[in-house]
Amino acid sequence: MTDFEIHAVRFDSPAAQRLIRDALADLGARYGGSGDDTPVDAAEFEPPAGAFLVALLDGEPVGCGGWRSHGDTGETAELKRMYTAPAARGRGMARAVLAAVERSAREQGRKRIILECGDQQPEAIALYTSAGYERIPNFGFYKDAPGCLSFGRTL
Repeated sequence: MTDFEIHAVRFDSPAAQRLIRDALADLGARYGGSGDDTPVDAAEFEPPAGAFLVALLDGEPVGCGGWRSHGDTGETAELKRMYTAPAARGRGMARAVLAAVERSAREQGRKRIILECGDQQPEAIALYTSAGYERIPNFGFYKDAPGCLSFGRTL
């Protein structure tokens, strides 16, 4: 196994944007359209209101994930844009990125993390459930869409 590194970057950085484009293309192949029409602003991922992380494998960006604040209490983070490039899958990178995102949110005072996922992402669902996430009532942009699944866990 080759080592990988995880670093905080700006959401609008070239590495992050390349991975996000790839993530949206993957979602588009699964669901059609743009992949995800959820409104997202790069400023939402600036500390202390959020963070965005990129995983590097041999110096190349191959995975990402971030969180942004959710709700008015300042206690909840929303996981966004988790992705691992196909060539880097099966190395534990997604689990490491997820743990790093959770740690970042916890360090900024968040007590809970939530996410939206679609039913055509079995590998993501398996990752989240094995990491202790449980189904919660749907929320967010796709809450009423067929196949929307929402998950959450205490940090």
